[in-house]
Amino acid sequence: MPEKILRIALTPGEPAGIGPDLCLQPGQIADNIEPVVIADPELLRERAARLQLPFHFRTFDASQAARANEPGELCIAPVALRTPAQAGVLDSRNARYVLDTLDIAIAGCQDGSFDAMVTGPVHKGIINDAGIPFTGHTEYLAAATGVRDVVMLLAIEDLRVALVTTHLPLRDVSAAITPEHLQRVIRVLHDGLKKGFGIARPHIKVCGLNPHAGEGGHLGHEENEVITPVLDSLRAEGMDLDGPVPADTVFNTENIAASDAILAMYHDQGLPVLKHRGFGRAVNITLGLPIIRTSVDHGTALDLAGSGKADAGSLQIALRHAVEMAQRA
Repeated sequence: MPEKILRIALTPGEPAGIGPDLCLQPGQIADNIEPVVIADPELLRERAARLQLPFHFRTFDASQAARANEPGELCIAPVALRTPAQAGVLDSRNARYVLDTLDIAIAGCQDGSFDAMVTGPVHKGIINDAGIPFTGHTEYLAAATGVRDVVMLLAIEDLRVALVTTHLPLRDVSAAITPEHLQRVIRVLHDGLKKGFGIARPHIKVCGLNPHAGEGGHLGHEENEVITPVLDSLRAEGMDLDGPVPADTVFNTENIAASDAILAMYHDQGLPVLKHRGFGRAVNITLGLPIIRTSVDHGTALDLAGSGKADAGSLQIALRHAVEMAQRA
């Protein structure tokens, strides 16, 4: 039986950034997938011309069977910009356009038109400047799909880092780490590693919140009062969990090799280490959704938009992970 051709939705993100450039790279198109770029066709044509990439664009038709694109061909689900986009120049009038592309990708994944979605980088600030509350893809996708508990996981070749809290001011992190929330995050992560990565019994190392994991209560109480009791409870159910482990030592070579994922308590506790090890080679995965979503690990890079210098490596990896997860689904 021929291998199923998977149809993957691509959202380029901020139209003034490098997302449209990345979605034009012919090297990202694998033989067994049909990437469908959800974007303004004129934006893509303009970027293709600037990058001197000869492309034939065809319009997406959900009623037709998926077919792999030929080199130099790109399938587009058209969405009109709210105002013309200029490479490198943000315009809040296009904030709603960015969310429109996400909404179409989400709906298509939910109704089976797409097997997965891959997202390009958005600019959170410009969306908020437009008067639209937006903290990130992760939270937006959770709300759009009616899911309470999702987990942000970033992965490179030898390291996976998940987050208990995501886009919060540091002063709000401690209050957000409740026993109920921590337990839900660990369950989503554990289940996601099994289903999305095919790991039969995930081994997860869980960071402490405070320096030295609280130093026995002398440097903070969260480890004794919240983290340790939750881990003990889940270990009693059979989960393979280490922690709370001091965050300043959990990322050494031995700990990384001995774990399937490391769970950090907040955004900048875990992600700087992962991005230092593999920036441009990482993928951002949202676990806990009823759909498959992966993303690039970088921002909009406004200064590189339309220059031909953008590296499509992270998008290619995000596509590969989306395909692998869809094949396991």
